[in-house]
Amino acid sequence: MTDTTTDANARIDAIVKSNPVVLFMKGSPLFPQCGFSSRAVAILQHLGAEFEGVDVLQDQAIRQGIKNYSDWPTIPQLYVHGEFVGGSDIMMEMYESGELATLLGNEKPQD
Repeated sequence: MTDTTTDANARIDAIVKSNPVVLFMKGSPLFPQCGFSSRAVAILQHLGAEFEGVDVLQDQAIRQGIKNYSDWPTIPQLYVHGEFVGGSDIMMEMYESGELATLLGNEKPQD
C-alpha cells in the first residue's frame, strides 16, 4: 500500500469507528449530488436516524479508499456500528423489510 492509501484507510477507519451511523456519499445530506445518495439520505431521514454524511467528492483519496475499505465498488455506502451494511439498493431492501429500522434501533410500528 502507498502512504496515500494507508492514510485514507486510517482516516476512513477513524470515521467509521467514531460515528454510530455513517453514510459515505456523493454530496452532503443537505445537498446530495446523485440519485443513489439522495435515496440513501431519504431512507435514513425517514427512519429518524442521526448519521454522519461524508462527501467523497471532496477528497479523491477517500472516494477511492472507501471502495477498497469495504470491497464494495459503488457509493453511497452505509456503516452502522462499525459494520458495512451496503449501498442504496440494499438499504432500500432492508428499509422495506423493516430490517434497517431494527438495525438502527428505530423500530416503528407497522401501519
